[in-house]
Amino acid sequence: MMTRLSDLDKLKVVVPKGGGAGKRFGRVKTAVFSPEGTRVVGVMVRRPDIAGMIKRPDVFVALDALERRDKTLAITNLEEGTDQAAQTRLGLDWDRCIIWSGMDARTEGGRELGFVSDASFDATTGQVECFFVGDGGVAQTLVGALPIPAALVRGYAKGYMVVADEVASSELTGGVAAKAGEGYARAKVRGAAVAKKADDKAARALDKGSKTLGRQLGRTKGMFGSFMDEYKRASK
Repeated sequence: MMTRLSDLDKLKVVVPKGGGAGKRFGRVKTAVFSPEGTRVVGVMVRRPDIAGMIKRPDVFVALDALERRDKTLAITNLEEGTDQAAQTRLGLDWDRCIIWSGMDARTEGGRELGFVSDASFDATTGQVECFFVGDGGVAQTLVGALPIPAALVRGYAKGYMVVADEVASSELTGGVAAKAGEGYARAKVRGAAVAKKADDKAARALDKGSKTLGRQLGRTKGMFGSFMDEYKRASK
């Protein structure tokens, strides 16, 4: 069964206890990939603070020690499925494992594509089918995401996911430009320019604090609609 990284984001992780909901262990922080970068080997789990004050280190939980139960992930093998024990059991070279989420992506020729925003992978084996690269936020909603088949990922280099040059000519998925069948490069440039206006105003609203933000949300939604119209006009 295929699943998305975004489906796991901040998902509650528990340790089964009797027939109940289980003891809270933490929440998914990010996925961890094998050194070659095309297989999810587990997730980092953010543990709850002790007494709400003392930070605890994140814990690695192997994918094969996790079981999806409705809206939670249950750890089925706490002893051998976490941290060093799991890394040893799986034969992982931990220092070479990769966290792709949020990393910038570029082609072998040096063309920057955006950052890794999601991935589709087999929930059992962890094998990645496809990565998705975009600009995030409003820009990604306008432009869409660029799908990158795992076979076209060349690896990690100097803070980048490096992919085959042919990726730049792939078709977009999601977003206004993708639905219009527009090319990635053209859509990315215009979408970034139009969306920047919305992102800048939204960022200023965030800076004013939560109470102001609560009042700004409706205004931001209306503003977003006007930028969508502007984007469509610019594409004609």
